[in-house]
Amino acid sequence: MIEKPGHNSRILSNKVPEVTLAFWVIKIMSTTVGETGADYLAVHVGLGTALTDAIMTTLLATALLLQLWTKRYVPWIYWLTVVLVSIVGTQITDALTDGLEVSLYVSTAAFAAALSATFAVWYGSERTLSIRSIVTTRRELFYWLAILFTFALGTASGDLATEELGLGFNLGTVVFGALIAAIGAACALGANTVLAFWLAYILTRPLGASLGDLMSQARGYGGLGFGTSYTSLGFLAVIVALVVYVSVEDSRSRRRREQGGPA
Repeated sequence: MIEKPGHNSRILSNKVPEVTLAFWVIKIMSTTVGETGADYLAVHVGLGTALTDAIMTTLLATALLLQLWTKRYVPWIYWLTVVLVSIVGTQITDALTDGLEVSLYVSTAAFAAALSATFAVWYGSERTLSIRSIVTTRRELFYWLAILFTFALGTASGDLATEELGLGFNLGTVVFGALIAAIGAACALGANTVLAFWLAYILTRPLGASLGDLMSQARGYGGLGFGTSYTSLGFLAVIVALVVYVSVEDSRSRRRREQGGPA
């Protein structure tokens, strides 16, 4: 059930796209592009971790302000924000793991608690966690905070599974993909769609990372040997093509609504 926003809330059109196949493909690929893009700037360009973190955080803040400023869903702004949240969420986990040597068990538990707390406060305030109800600035702020923690949690739990528990990126791709498929099947059989969405959203982060490693790692390590640059460029090209596609479809739908036809 989607509750009506309070009387003092600024009502917007829903700021989140329809959850389609294109949505999930862009989401999964954005995790790979985000992670490898940050690594490229820090290592290959030579900016270093601290400067890269500062640049990405600044870019995220700018994109988020632009996303909050718009009164409707604009595909390129939304997905740019998602990619940047992916980068910053990954950087937060990496800073704890590599910089402060925090155990992945601890960081996974901490991010799970932070995400649970965000959902609890969000639901207590708005009485819904549905992404079909992001029609006020307050709900959108809850939404993006939850998205940030899903990326951080997905990074920590994915690294825990593939590194600490020895799952590896080959088996990791299969396992995380199978888990998402199982959630989709459960949803088709009548499971709670809101819970299913958020569980799948968390799992797309380790799936994207495992898939990216599978594509980029050398054949001697079990990968396909395309390298991080070609993998990132390929995924980025697919993301751009899909964002252009959904932008065109969104424009067509809005024109049909304005003309009084079906969306």
